[in-house]
Amino acid sequence: AFLKLHPDTRLILVGRPEAIEAELKRHDQGLRERLSIHPASEVVGMDESPQLALKNKKDSSMRVAANLVKSGEAHACVSAGNTGALMAISRFVLKTLPGIERPAIAKMMPNVSGGATCVLDLGANVDCTPEQLVQFGIMGAMLFSAVRQKERPSVGLLNIGSEDIKGNEVVKQAADLLRNAGLRFYGNVEGNDIFKGTVDVVVCDGFTGNVALKTSEGLASMISTLLREEFKRSWWTKLAALAAYPVLQRFRESVDSRRYNGASLLGLRGIVVKSHGGADELAFQYAIEQAVAEVKNRVPQRIEHGLSLRQPVAPPEES
Repeated sequence: AFLKLHPDTRLILVGRPEAIEAELKRHDQGLRERLSIHPASEVVGMDESPQLALKNKKDSSMRVAANLVKSGEAHACVSAGNTGALMAISRFVLKTLPGIERPAIAKMMPNVSGGATCVLDLGANVDCTPEQLVQFGIMGAMLFSAVRQKERPSVGLLNIGSEDIKGNEVVKQAADLLRNAGLRFYGNVEGNDIFKGTVDVVVCDGFTGNVALKTSEGLASMISTLLREEFKRSWWTKLAALAAYPVLQRFRESVDSRRYNGASLLGLRGIVVKSHGGADELAFQYAIEQAVAEVKNRVPQRIEHGLSLRQPVAPPEES
């Protein structure tokens, strides 16, 4: 489906050739000229330790795909595999950009304005320093600017309240640094601001971000399930569902998580996109499109440029 929509793109399928060939036989052979297979003899399991996968599986499909990006044979890597292993392998193979201490996972999430809010980090870094949160803000702003075509996106810091006195010391210090980072810093935002579209980019540590992401996914699933059950309750509700179908269809499309699939591993010297492990064909297509958008808009180069423009923060004077 992706290749049909993007005639200028070629895909390299990395993995066990016999398994890939068996799948390809079931699909449109006319697209094979833009598909190639690159062999990899090992697979990283979803429950494997990232450290052991990095150490022991040097011919895993993840490792081979990351090496293709490093060598320039591929412009980007897309994987729906083990998130921790993908981050560890990508960081080891591709390295981080100058000025980035830790890569972060960023994802676009739908908001009520019909657009999207970029949220990071979503799980790569459970504990963060104030300086790392500032780096996340710069990376998120550069990503949003590139793929959403907005010159100076607004950046908010996720907190338990909008007031400056709220939050722990890490968040308070990060807010002070963000005000002087050359960004369009909005200030503190709360969880509901992600979906209100209050700002373009929301910055948080990976623990908080992952909880927010999984909570939103669970809420969306619950609403969908409850609506289906209510409309099945009686012949009258089934008739109401039929009348409301066009509205429900537009609502479903606007909040369809598949259309926002594809989390970016930002801060690397290359483009890596993580697809949801349970992605279907449509969702995975969107993950590939996210990677293509980052390639065409040179996201790593934009991040590196954004970091170079940042003015160093002077240390506090000794009393």
